[in-house]
Amino acid sequence: MRKKNEKYWAGYITKYSNALDLENNVFTWNDPKRIAMSLKRSAEISKRRKAKPFQSAMSMLNFYINRAGKNLSSERKKILKQAKIELRKAFNRSV
Repeated sequence: MRKKNEKYWAGYITKYSNALDLENNVFTWNDPKRIAMSLKRSAEISKRRKAKPFQSAMSMLNFYINRAGKNLSSERKKILKQAKIELRKAFNRSV
């Protein structure tokens, strides 16, 4: 249940769910491969995830992209979309 000061669903989910513990500011980095590798590491070492590492990592990336929505610059969207490709490569999934 949300606390009174937890106004937004996304903030609550990020803080209290079985989400991955991510490195600080991972989604602000400019290197898509670095973002992907960080997500991969976080997913593989997480004890709180409920899905397999690839699914958990991709879900976190998609969650961020979807929640940021129109507030993302076209350059940031491009970097994050490339990070999705790099994440698939890191887990040996088809691109």
